[in-house]
Amino acid sequence: MQILFVHPNFPAQFGPVGERLSQIEGVQCVFVSRNATGRKHGFDCVSYELQGGATKQNHYCSRTFENAVWNSHAVYEACKATPDLSPDLIVGHSGFGSTAMLAELYGAPIVNLFEYFYRSRGTDMDFRPEYPSTELDRLRARMRNAMILIDAMTCAVGYTPTNFQRSLFPETVRNGLEVVHDGIDTDIWRPMEHDRTVNGETFEEGTRLVTYVARGFEAMRGFDQFIRAARLLCDRREDVVFLVVGKEEPHYGNDKKHLGGKGIKEHIFKETGADESRFRFLGTLPREELARVLSMSEAHVYLTVPFVLSWSMLNAMACGAPVVGSSTLPVEEVISDGENGTLVDFHDPQAIADGVERVLDDRVLAARLSENGHTTIRERYALDVTFPKLEKLYARAMGRESISLTGRAVPATPRAARER
Repeated sequence: MQILFVHPNFPAQFGPVGERLSQIEGVQCVFVSRNATGRKHGFDCVSYELQGGATKQNHYCSRTFENAVWNSHAVYEACKATPDLSPDLIVGHSGFGSTAMLAELYGAPIVNLFEYFYRSRGTDMDFRPEYPSTELDRLRARMRNAMILIDAMTCAVGYTPTNFQRSLFPETVRNGLEVVHDGIDTDIWRPMEHDRTVNGETFEEGTRLVTYVARGFEAMRGFDQFIRAARLLCDRREDVVFLVVGKEEPHYGNDKKHLGGKGIKEHIFKETGADESRFRFLGTLPREELARVLSMSEAHVYLTVPFVLSWSMLNAMACGAPVVGSSTLPVEEVISDGENGTLVDFHDPQAIADGVERVLDDRVLAARLSENGHTTIRERYALDVTFPKLEKLYARAMGRESISLTGRAVPATPRAARER
Protein backbone atom coordinates (compact mmCIF):
# COMPACT_ATOMS: atom_id res chain seq x y z
CA MET A 1 0.00 0.00 0.00
CA GLN A 2 1.30 3.44 -0.94
CA ILE A 3 0.18 6.56 0.95
CA LEU A 4 1.05 9.90 -0.61
CA PHE A 5 1.37 12.94 1.66
CA VAL A 6 1.48 16.42 0.12
CA HIS A 7 2.48 19.72 1.73
CA PRO A 8 4.79 22.54 0.56
CA ASN A 9 6.97 21.99 3.63
CA PHE A 10 8.29 18.64 4.83
CA PRO A 11 7.15 17.11 7.15
CA ALA A 12 4.60 19.68 8.38
CA GLN A 13 1.77 18.13 10.43
CA PHE A 14 2.23 14.73 8.84
CA GLY A 15 5.65 13.75 10.19
CA PRO A 16 4.62 11.77 13.29
CA VAL A 17 1.69 9.93 11.71
CA GLY A 18 3.70 9.14 8.58
CA GLU A 19 6.59 7.77 10.58
CA ARG A 20 4.25 5.41 12.41
CA LEU A 21 2.38 4.35 9.27
CA SER A 22 5.68 3.54 7.56
CA GLN A 23 6.39 0.99 10.31
CA ILE A 24 3.35 -1.06 9.27
CA GLU A 25 4.40 -3.97 7.10
CA GLY A 26 3.55 -3.40 3.47
CA VAL A 27 2.97 0.36 3.81
CA GLN A 28 5.09 2.87 1.87
CA CYS A 29 4.78 6.55 2.75
CA VAL A 30 5.75 9.10 0.10
CA PHE A 31 5.99 12.84 0.76
CA VAL A 32 5.79 15.45 -2.00
CA SER A 33 7.08 18.87 -0.93
CA ARG A 34 9.29 21.75 -1.98
CA ASN A 35 12.10 21.08 0.49
CA ALA A 36 12.93 17.36 0.77
CA THR A 37 14.32 14.59 -1.38
CA GLY A 38 15.60 11.08 -0.73
CA ARG A 39 14.64 8.97 2.28
CA LYS A 40 13.76 10.90 5.46
CA HIS A 41 12.02 9.83 8.67
CA GLY A 42 10.16 6.95 7.07
CA PHE A 43 9.15 8.84 3.92
CA ASP A 44 10.36 8.54 0.33
CA CYS A 45 10.52 12.22 -0.58
CA VAL A 46 9.76 13.81 -3.95
CA SER A 47 10.34 17.52 -4.54
CA TYR A 48 8.59 20.01 -6.78
CA GLU A 49 9.44 23.50 -7.98
CA LEU A 50 7.05 26.37 -8.52
CA GLN A 51 7.06 27.79 -12.02
CA GLY A 52 5.22 30.98 -11.11
CA GLY A 53 3.04 32.76 -8.60
CA ALA A 54 1.00 35.83 -7.88
CA THR A 55 2.30 39.22 -8.98
CA LYS A 56 1.28 42.83 -8.41
CA GLN A 57 -0.81 42.57 -11.55
CA ASN A 58 -3.07 40.09 -9.77
CA HIS A 59 -5.87 41.55 -7.70
CA TYR A 60 -4.85 41.79 -4.05
CA CYS A 61 -7.79 39.62 -3.06
CA SER A 62 -7.00 36.83 -5.55
CA ARG A 63 -3.26 36.41 -4.94
CA THR A 64 -3.66 33.62 -2.37
CA PHE A 65 -5.72 31.62 -4.87
CA GLU A 66 -3.26 32.36 -7.69
CA ASN A 67 -0.37 31.03 -5.56
CA ALA A 68 -2.41 27.94 -4.66
CA VAL A 69 -3.10 27.19 -8.33
CA TRP A 70 0.59 27.42 -9.19
CA ASN A 71 1.36 25.18 -6.21
CA SER A 72 -1.31 22.68 -7.21
CA HIS A 73 -0.04 22.48 -10.77
CA ALA A 74 3.57 22.03 -9.64
CA VAL A 75 2.53 19.12 -7.41
CA TYR A 76 0.59 17.61 -10.32
CA GLU A 77 3.56 17.85 -12.69
CA ALA A 78 6.01 16.42 -10.14
CA CYS A 79 3.74 13.46 -9.45
CA LYS A 80 3.13 12.85 -13.16
CA ALA A 81 6.90 12.78 -13.70
CA THR A 82 7.39 10.16 -10.96
CA PRO A 83 6.39 6.79 -12.44
CA ASP A 84 6.73 4.92 -9.16
CA LEU A 85 3.82 6.86 -7.70
CA SER A 86 0.59 4.90 -7.64
CA PRO A 87 -1.03 5.89 -4.35
CA ASP A 88 -3.83 4.02 -2.64
CA LEU A 89 -4.49 7.11 -0.49
CA ILE A 90 -3.61 10.81 -0.77
CA VAL A 91 -3.32 13.01 2.33
CA GLY A 92 -2.88 16.77 2.11
CA HIS A 93 -3.29 20.12 3.82
CA SER A 94 -6.15 22.26 2.56
CA GLY A 95 -5.62 25.76 1.23
CA PHE A 96 -2.36 25.21 -0.65
CA GLY A 97 -4.13 23.37 -3.48
CA SER A 98 -1.78 20.46 -2.82
CA THR A 99 -4.33 17.74 -3.65
CA ALA A 100 -6.75 19.71 -5.82
CA MET A 101 -5.53 18.41 -9.20
CA LEU A 102 -4.41 14.92 -8.16
CA ALA A 103 -7.81 13.37 -8.81
CA GLU A 104 -6.97 13.84 -12.50
CA LEU A 105 -3.92 11.59 -12.05
CA TYR A 106 -5.08 8.96 -9.59
CA GLY A 107 -8.23 7.20 -8.54
CA ALA A 108 -7.14 7.19 -4.90
CA PRO A 109 -9.36 8.77 -2.25
CA ILE A 110 -8.17 12.08 -0.83
CA VAL A 111 -8.04 13.03 2.86
CA ASN A 112 -7.56 16.71 3.62
CA LEU A 113 -6.54 18.36 6.87
CA PHE A 114 -8.55 21.57 7.23
CA GLU A 115 -6.70 23.98 9.47
CA TYR A 116 -8.53 27.29 9.21
CA PHE A 117 -11.45 29.03 7.52
CA TYR A 118 -10.89 32.77 7.22
CA ARG A 119 -13.41 35.25 8.52
CA SER A 120 -13.31 39.02 8.29
CA ARG A 121 -14.76 39.51 11.77
CA GLY A 122 -14.98 37.68 15.06
CA THR A 123 -11.64 35.85 14.92
CA ASP A 124 -8.04 36.93 14.28
CA MET A 125 -8.62 39.93 12.02
CA ASP A 126 -10.39 42.22 14.48
CA PHE A 127 -9.19 40.87 17.83
CA ARG A 128 -6.47 43.50 18.21
CA PRO A 129 -7.82 47.00 17.51
CA GLU A 130 -4.30 48.46 17.67
CA TYR A 131 -3.50 46.38 14.55
CA PRO A 132 -6.62 47.11 12.47
CA SER A 133 -7.31 45.36 9.20
CA THR A 134 -8.12 47.43 6.14
CA GLU A 135 -11.27 47.14 4.08
CA LEU A 136 -9.28 45.34 1.39
CA ASP A 137 -7.87 42.92 3.98
CA ARG A 138 -11.41 42.02 5.03
CA LEU A 139 -12.47 41.46 1.45
CA ARG A 140 -9.39 39.31 0.84
CA ALA A 141 -10.25 37.14 3.86
CA ARG A 142 -13.41 36.01 2.10
CA MET A 143 -11.55 35.23 -1.11
CA ARG A 144 -8.82 33.28 0.70
CA ASN A 145 -11.29 30.47 1.31
CA ALA A 146 -11.68 29.65 -2.39
CA MET A 147 -9.11 26.84 -2.55
CA ILE A 148 -10.19 25.57 0.86
CA LEU A 149 -13.72 25.10 -0.50
CA ILE A 150 -12.37 23.34 -3.59
CA ASP A 151 -10.44 21.00 -1.29
CA ALA A 152 -13.63 20.33 0.68
CA MET A 153 -15.41 19.26 -2.49
CA THR A 154 -12.62 17.01 -3.77
CA CYS A 155 -11.77 15.00 -0.66
CA ALA A 156 -13.39 11.81 0.59
CA VAL A 157 -12.72 12.64 4.24
CA GLY A 158 -11.78 15.85 6.01
CA TYR A 159 -10.54 16.50 9.52
CA THR A 160 -9.40 19.38 11.69
CA PRO A 161 -7.33 19.49 14.91
CA THR A 162 -9.71 21.25 17.34
CA ASN A 163 -13.38 21.98 17.88
CA PHE A 164 -12.64 25.69 17.67
CA GLN A 165 -11.16 25.29 14.20
CA ARG A 166 -14.09 23.14 13.09
CA SER A 167 -16.55 25.79 14.31
CA LEU A 168 -15.19 28.35 11.83
CA PHE A 169 -16.25 26.42 8.73
CA PRO A 170 -19.64 26.86 7.07
CA GLU A 171 -22.16 24.20 8.02
CA THR A 172 -22.00 22.33 4.72
CA VAL A 173 -18.26 21.77 5.22
CA ARG A 174 -18.31 21.53 9.01
CA ASN A 175 -20.71 18.58 8.96
CA GLY A 176 -18.14 16.54 7.06
CA LEU A 177 -15.19 17.37 9.32
CA GLU A 178 -13.98 15.16 12.14
CA VAL A 179 -11.94 16.57 15.01
CA VAL A 180 -8.65 14.70 15.33
CA HIS A 181 -5.49 16.39 16.52
CA ASP A 182 -2.15 15.83 14.74
CA GLY A 183 -0.77 14.32 17.93
CA ILE A 184 2.09 15.18 20.28
CA ASP A 185 4.97 12.72 20.30
CA THR A 186 5.41 12.21 24.02
CA ASP A 187 8.59 10.23 23.47
CA ILE A 188 10.13 13.60 22.59
CA TRP A 189 7.91 16.10 24.41
CA ARG A 190 8.18 14.94 28.00
CA PRO A 191 9.63 16.10 31.32
CA MET A 192 13.40 15.72 31.08
CA GLU A 193 16.33 15.81 33.43
CA HIS A 194 18.26 19.03 33.01
CA ASP A 195 21.09 21.00 34.61
CA ARG A 196 19.52 24.44 33.97
CA THR A 197 22.17 25.13 31.35
CA VAL A 198 21.19 26.91 28.13
CA ASN A 199 23.70 27.97 25.47
CA GLY A 200 26.52 27.35 27.94
CA GLU A 201 24.95 29.49 30.67
CA THR A 202 23.96 27.74 33.88
CA PHE A 203 21.22 29.35 35.96
CA GLU A 204 21.32 29.06 39.72
CA GLU A 205 18.37 27.45 41.51
CA GLY A 206 17.22 30.82 42.79
CA THR A 207 16.75 32.16 39.26
CA ARG A 208 13.18 31.67 38.04
CA LEU A 209 12.95 30.67 34.39
CA VAL A 210 9.96 31.80 32.34
CA THR A 211 9.60 30.61 28.74
CA TYR A 212 7.95 31.94 25.60
CA VAL A 213 7.96 30.05 22.27
CA ALA A 214 6.69 31.11 18.86
CA ARG A 215 7.72 30.32 15.31
CA GLY A 216 7.94 34.07 14.69
CA PHE A 217 7.59 37.09 16.97
CA GLU A 218 4.29 38.70 16.04
CA ALA A 219 1.22 40.44 17.41
CA MET A 220 -1.07 37.49 16.63
CA ARG A 221 0.89 35.41 19.12
CA GLY A 222 1.01 38.26 21.63
CA PHE A 223 4.77 38.82 21.58
CA ASP A 224 4.35 42.49 22.43
CA GLN A 225 1.98 41.67 25.29
CA PHE A 226 4.48 39.16 26.62
CA ILE A 227 7.24 41.79 26.64
CA ARG A 228 4.96 44.30 28.36
CA ALA A 229 4.15 41.75 31.06
CA ALA A 230 7.81 40.75 31.34
CA ARG A 231 8.77 44.40 31.87
CA LEU A 232 6.31 44.59 34.78
CA LEU A 233 7.77 41.42 36.30
CA CYS A 234 11.31 42.74 35.93
CA ASP A 235 10.29 45.90 37.80
CA ARG A 236 8.86 43.82 40.64
CA ARG A 237 11.56 41.21 41.10
CA GLU A 238 15.16 40.50 40.26
CA ASP A 239 15.03 36.70 40.17
CA VAL A 240 13.31 36.17 36.77
CA VAL A 241 14.99 35.39 33.44
CA PHE A 242 12.99 34.95 30.25
CA LEU A 243 13.98 32.23 27.77
CA VAL A 244 12.56 33.16 24.36
CA VAL A 245 12.52 30.74 21.42
CA GLY A 246 11.69 31.71 17.84
CA LYS A 247 12.63 33.98 14.97
CA GLU A 248 12.18 37.73 14.86
CA GLU A 249 10.49 37.55 11.46
CA PRO A 250 6.66 37.32 11.71
CA HIS A 251 4.71 34.55 9.99
CA TYR A 252 1.18 35.85 10.49
CA GLY A 253 -0.47 39.24 10.57
CA ASN A 254 0.41 42.71 9.32
CA ASP A 255 2.69 43.97 12.10
CA LYS A 256 5.23 45.71 9.87
CA LYS A 257 2.50 47.58 8.02
CA HIS A 258 1.49 49.19 11.31
CA LEU A 259 5.02 49.60 12.66
CA GLY A 260 6.55 51.49 9.75
CA GLY A 261 8.50 48.48 8.54
CA LYS A 262 10.03 47.73 11.95
CA GLY A 263 9.92 44.30 13.51
CA ILE A 264 7.76 43.94 16.60
CA LYS A 265 10.76 43.11 18.80
CA GLU A 266 12.51 46.38 17.99
CA HIS A 267 9.25 48.26 18.43
CA ILE A 268 8.20 46.83 21.78
CA PHE A 269 11.61 47.05 23.45
CA LYS A 270 11.84 50.68 22.41
CA GLU A 271 8.32 51.35 23.70
CA THR A 272 8.70 49.59 27.04
CA GLY A 273 12.37 50.15 27.78
CA ALA A 274 12.53 46.53 28.94
CA ASP A 275 15.99 45.40 30.04
CA GLU A 276 17.23 42.98 27.37
CA SER A 277 19.77 41.55 29.82
CA ARG A 278 16.88 39.75 31.50
CA PHE A 279 16.07 37.89 28.27
CA ARG A 280 17.83 35.10 26.44
CA PHE A 281 16.81 35.00 22.78
CA LEU A 282 17.61 31.46 21.68
CA GLY A 283 16.45 31.51 18.05
CA THR A 284 15.00 28.25 16.78
CA LEU A 285 16.05 25.06 18.54
CA PRO A 286 16.09 21.38 17.60
CA ARG A 287 13.06 19.71 19.11
CA GLU A 288 15.06 17.70 21.65
CA GLU A 289 16.78 20.86 22.93
CA LEU A 290 13.48 22.74 22.99
CA ALA A 291 11.94 19.92 25.03
CA ARG A 292 14.81 20.25 27.50
CA VAL A 293 14.29 24.03 27.77
CA LEU A 294 10.55 23.58 28.30
CA SER A 295 11.28 20.99 30.97
CA MET A 296 13.12 23.61 33.01
CA SER A 297 10.39 26.23 32.58
CA GLU A 298 8.73 27.35 35.79
CA ALA A 299 6.03 29.25 33.89
CA HIS A 300 5.36 29.11 30.16
CA VAL A 301 3.54 32.07 28.58
CA TYR A 302 1.32 31.28 25.59
CA LEU A 303 -0.76 34.05 24.05
CA THR A 304 -2.81 33.91 20.89
CA VAL A 305 -5.64 35.69 19.16
CA PRO A 306 -8.52 33.40 18.05
CA PHE A 307 -6.51 31.46 15.48
CA VAL A 308 -4.89 28.07 14.97
CA LEU A 309 -3.67 26.64 18.28
CA SER A 310 0.12 26.32 18.32
CA TRP A 311 1.84 23.01 18.94
CA SER A 312 4.18 24.90 21.28
CA MET A 313 1.55 25.21 24.02
CA LEU A 314 0.80 21.50 23.94
CA ASN A 315 4.50 20.70 23.80
CA ALA A 316 5.08 22.84 26.89
CA MET A 317 2.29 21.05 28.77
CA ALA A 318 3.69 17.68 27.72
CA CYS A 319 7.06 18.73 29.17
CA GLY A 320 5.45 19.66 32.49
CA ALA A 321 5.74 23.44 32.11
CA PRO A 322 2.91 25.25 33.95
CA VAL A 323 1.15 27.27 31.24
CA VAL A 324 -0.11 30.82 31.62
CA GLY A 325 -2.33 31.15 28.56
CA SER A 326 -4.65 33.71 27.05
CA SER A 327 -8.36 33.28 27.72
CA THR A 328 -9.12 32.94 24.01
CA LEU A 329 -11.22 30.15 22.49
CA PRO A 330 -8.39 27.98 21.10
CA VAL A 331 -6.66 27.94 24.51
CA GLU A 332 -9.84 27.51 26.53
CA GLU A 333 -10.58 24.31 24.62
CA VAL A 334 -7.52 22.74 26.24
CA ILE A 335 -6.95 24.62 29.50
CA SER A 336 -9.30 24.81 32.45
CA ASP A 337 -8.27 27.75 34.60
CA GLY A 338 -6.56 26.67 37.81
CA GLU A 339 -6.65 22.99 36.89
CA ASN A 340 -4.19 22.28 34.08
CA GLY A 341 -3.10 25.87 33.42
CA THR A 342 -3.84 29.49 34.22
CA LEU A 343 -5.94 31.70 31.94
CA VAL A 344 -5.34 35.45 31.67
CA ASP A 345 -6.69 38.34 29.63
CA PHE A 346 -4.70 38.65 26.40
CA HIS A 347 -5.26 42.42 26.35
CA ASP A 348 -4.04 43.05 29.92
CA PRO A 349 -0.25 42.89 30.50
CA GLN A 350 -0.84 43.44 34.22
CA ALA A 351 -3.05 40.33 34.37
CA ILE A 352 -0.47 38.34 32.41
CA ALA A 353 2.31 39.41 34.80
CA ASP A 354 0.10 38.59 37.81
CA GLY A 355 -0.64 35.15 36.38
CA VAL A 356 3.03 34.37 35.88
CA GLU A 357 3.93 35.62 39.35
CA ARG A 358 1.17 33.57 40.94
CA VAL A 359 2.56 30.42 39.32
CA LEU A 360 6.14 31.29 40.33
CA ASP A 361 5.23 31.97 43.95
CA ASP A 362 2.66 29.23 44.60
CA ARG A 363 4.58 25.98 44.38
CA VAL A 364 1.48 23.88 45.15
CA LEU A 365 -0.41 25.53 42.30
CA ALA A 366 2.55 25.16 39.94
CA ALA A 367 2.90 21.47 40.75
CA ARG A 368 -0.82 20.88 40.12
CA LEU A 369 -0.76 22.72 36.80
CA SER A 370 2.36 20.86 35.74
CA GLU A 371 1.01 17.42 36.59
CA ASN A 372 -2.49 18.02 35.22
CA GLY A 373 -1.17 19.68 32.08
CA HIS A 374 1.07 16.72 31.40
CA THR A 375 -1.86 14.36 32.01
CA THR A 376 -4.08 16.33 29.61
CA ILE A 377 -1.61 15.77 26.82
CA ARG A 378 -1.13 12.08 27.63
CA GLU A 379 -4.87 11.44 27.71
CA ARG A 380 -6.15 13.67 24.89
CA TYR A 381 -3.39 14.80 22.55
CA ALA A 382 -0.55 12.28 22.70
CA LEU A 383 0.28 10.56 19.43
CA ASP A 384 -0.50 7.24 21.11
CA VAL A 385 -4.08 8.51 21.42
CA THR A 386 -4.47 10.34 18.12
CA PHE A 387 -2.64 7.93 15.80
CA PRO A 388 -5.28 5.17 16.05
CA LYS A 389 -7.94 7.78 15.25
CA LEU A 390 -6.02 9.06 12.23
CA GLU A 391 -5.27 5.55 11.03
CA LYS A 392 -8.97 4.67 11.29
CA LEU A 393 -9.93 7.86 9.45
CA TYR A 394 -7.46 7.15 6.64
CA ALA A 395 -8.60 3.54 6.43
CA ARG A 396 -12.26 4.51 6.22
CA ALA A 397 -11.50 6.82 3.30
CA MET A 398 -10.25 3.70 1.48
CA GLY A 399 -13.24 1.62 2.56
CA ARG A 400 -11.19 -0.47 4.99
CA GLU A 401 -11.22 -1.23 8.68
CA SER A 402 -7.49 -0.76 9.03
CA ILE A 403 -4.43 0.44 7.16
CA SER A 404 -2.75 -2.90 7.84
CA LEU A 405 -3.00 -5.39 5.00
CA THR A 406 -5.02 -7.73 7.21
CA GLY A 407 -7.80 -5.20 7.63
CA ARG A 408 -10.87 -6.28 5.66
CA ALA A 409 -12.68 -3.89 3.35
CA VAL A 410 -15.83 -2.12 4.52
CA PRO A 411 -18.21 0.07 2.50
CA ALA A 412 -17.16 3.71 2.40
CA THR A 413 -19.73 6.34 3.35
CA PRO A 414 -20.41 8.69 0.43
CA ARG A 415 -19.62 12.32 1.21
CA ALA A 416 -23.14 13.42 0.33
CA ALA A 417 -24.56 11.08 2.94
CA ARG A 418 -22.17 12.39 5.58
CA GLU A 419 -23.25 15.97 4.89
CA ARG A 420 -26.97 15.35 5.30
